[in-house]
Amino acid sequence: MKTWLIIAGALLLIYMGYRVYRFYTLDKGLDKLVAAGAVILDVRTPSEFNMGHIAGAINISLGEIRQRYTELDTAKTYITVCSHGLRSVKAEKLLKERGFKRVYNGGAWSDFQEYLHKHKKIRH
Repeated sequence: MKTWLIIAGALLLIYMGYRVYRFYTLDKGLDKLVAAGAVILDVRTPSEFNMGHIAGAINISLGEIRQRYTELDTAKTYITVCSHGLRSVKAEKLLKERGFKRVYNGGAWSDFQEYLHKHKKIRH
């Protein structure tokens, strides 16, 4: 039992470190892309999206994006977000494989929202 607590504690510390790292290393300049009209593409499930999201974001889950990417305009700039940053990386890669040139990973939606607030670029 003690070993499991140590492992769980270590994993929690690693996760917290990752979250702090992701927040402080968000690509600089994404706020300027949003100000210039970039579309925030939230790739979480509709139920996750409905529990909270960045104002103005569109929602196409990672599970649906392979079929629905044709609804998106390849000429636009997209910033992908999700709950922790893993699905958004996959969505970014998938869109780039399908010919999208301007796709950026915004990581966790809550971190990106905070980043936008900090840079005063949040949509209302």
